[in-house]
Amino acid sequence: MPKIVDHEKRKIKIAEATWKVIVEEGLENATVRKIAQTANLSVGALRHYFPSQSELFAFSMELVSERVQKRIASKKYDGSPLEVITAIISELLPVDEDRRVEMEVWFVFSAKTLVDPRLKTLSEKNYFSMHDGFERLLNKLKKAGLLREEIHFQMEIHRLHSLVDGLGSHHLLYPDIFTYENMMETLIYHLKTLMKSF
Repeated sequence: MPKIVDHEKRKIKIAEATWKVIVEEGLENATVRKIAQTANLSVGALRHYFPSQSELFAFSMELVSERVQKRIASKKYDGSPLEVITAIISELLPVDEDRRVEMEVWFVFSAKTLVDPRLKTLSEKNYFSMHDGFERLLNKLKKAGLLREEIHFQMEIHRLHSLVDGLGSHHLLYPDIFTYENMMETLIYHLKTLMKSF
């Protein structure tokens, strides 16, 4: 009886192998041959799913975004409003090994967006998705009467988005200098400045 192949799982396996090569050896070494070897596939099998490197990178980049979104949607967050919003935002930060890999891969792909229009489109889509997410978080605080009335709402969305990006990149690049504790304390400090109760 012929073996039944789950093509979506095979594509995810290839994308995860791409992440592994990028994190361990850098984007310049993420060749089709190396990725195929890491995924325990032939080059021909990999090419069957991804005829071009651009298509492979696009799928791999999109998978990062999907994983983060699914993780946020699948979890139940408990605690005070500050604790809940901190926990949700932490899904976007390199707070553990899985999230560190996701962010590192995303940053590497983001640099590639400067020369790959397909990746640029995906990156912009993710940017707007994240921006909308920050707006929803602040809207929840506003509707609950917890957001300070004098703040400029749209400007605070921009500032929170920029802050989270900066926190993640600083901890990823300089983990011994800008520690996990620094990252989380800075996030909580900022969130407290937005809320009435603090």
